[in-house]
Amino acid sequence: MPSFDEARSLLLKMFAAAVDAAKAETTLPPALPEPEDGGRIVLLAAGKGAGAMTEVAEAVYLDKFRLPPGRLAGLAVTRHGYARPTRQIEMIEAGHPVPDEAGRMASARAIELAKGAGPGDHVVVLLSGGGSANWSAPVDGVSFAEKQDLTRALLKSGATIDEINTVRKHLSLIKGGRLAAALGNGARLTTLAVSDVPHDDPAVIASGPTVPDPTTLADARAVIERYRIAIPASVRDALADSANETPKPGDALFERTRYRLVARPQISLDAAGEIAQRAGYEAIQLGDSIEGEARDVAADHARRAAALAREGRKAVLLSGGELTVTIRGDGRGGPNQEYALALAIALDGHPAVAALAGDTDGTDGGSGAADDPAGAIIDPLTLSKAKAFDLDAAAFLSRNDSTAFFGAIGDLVRPGPTMTNVNDFRVVLIDNSLDRQQ
Repeated sequence: MPSFDEARSLLLKMFAAAVDAAKAETTLPPALPEPEDGGRIVLLAAGKGAGAMTEVAEAVYLDKFRLPPGRLAGLAVTRHGYARPTRQIEMIEAGHPVPDEAGRMASARAIELAKGAGPGDHVVVLLSGGGSANWSAPVDGVSFAEKQDLTRALLKSGATIDEINTVRKHLSLIKGGRLAAALGNGARLTTLAVSDVPHDDPAVIASGPTVPDPTTLADARAVIERYRIAIPASVRDALADSANETPKPGDALFERTRYRLVARPQISLDAAGEIAQRAGYEAIQLGDSIEGEARDVAADHARRAAALAREGRKAVLLSGGELTVTIRGDGRGGPNQEYALALAIALDGHPAVAALAGDTDGTDGGSGAADDPAGAIIDPLTLSKAKAFDLDAAAFLSRNDSTAFFGAIGDLVRPGPTMTNVNDFRVVLIDNSLDRQQ
């Protein structure tokens, strides 16, 4: 008969296993291309995993392949707080989710490094979630401040990551295949990516800087209209300018490129499922690409959990994907924390259910700081603890203030930067033998 504390410990162990399964030190080395005689390896990295991916790749090329330092060049840009020590490749920290000047400058330099690659050189692009913000170079006619404002509006609108990236790609000099288009004559390009998006679509991961873009300027304009986002004339003009259309599937420029996923959300769900099964739980996979409003998905999962409890099942519900939050209040939080709060309310202290929701990159929404929480954990006592502090869970949810709610009752999950990113991780544990006293 496990105690609530033991259930929480198991949930945290599953989250740790999910993160570890996607780390660069295990996933990246087998995929790195061997250097050719005489040519350079040019490493270009962007995203929350860029620090760890660059650190690992640099070690492989310098130590395993014994590549002379003069034949290794490149630049890495990652979110503030996610840098790793490197010996040769410069590491830049930049803003996320809203881009900043450091990211803009890193984008320009990455484009120049790609252009400067020549015959015999191999450009190796290391991509992970967050790359869309870290590599942000606006098209001509759109100011960087305008692009920042548009990013904020899109993030608050409730638009999906696919929709957000559709807009960003058509306002960027590097996204939507444009980095590949900048590749110098005679050079080759390999992209090694960590997927943080539903369905693992290369055109969506970090806004697809090295792959064909199936979306169009018309699609981008439709997103703006669908979510009624106010845009300045410069952005409106840019989204109507055919010069800003992205390279499409079938374009000959992609003949010199290859693309490989080295980590994806499913491997993390599988790793967590193995932990659950060893603890005697049935692992029920709901999918690694779940999308939707966080509170709506939470209500559905609460119903599923209650049904399993009525059947007497000892199980965990595992799911990934990217949930959205339509901001209506003035609080702080993210989709994982909002999901956890909505789940606790829907379960209303159900005695057989505990859960954890967290972003595998270590931070969930919030201020953009590296020490933002990754998510939150709940159990049958969550609402009663809140009441003891005179906290109204529904009121916190209505103003999108999940961070303050879970912070007050001590149930935030704070692993810090994990140096990887395979999107949201959710586990709901169902066990009728849970015992608060043991």
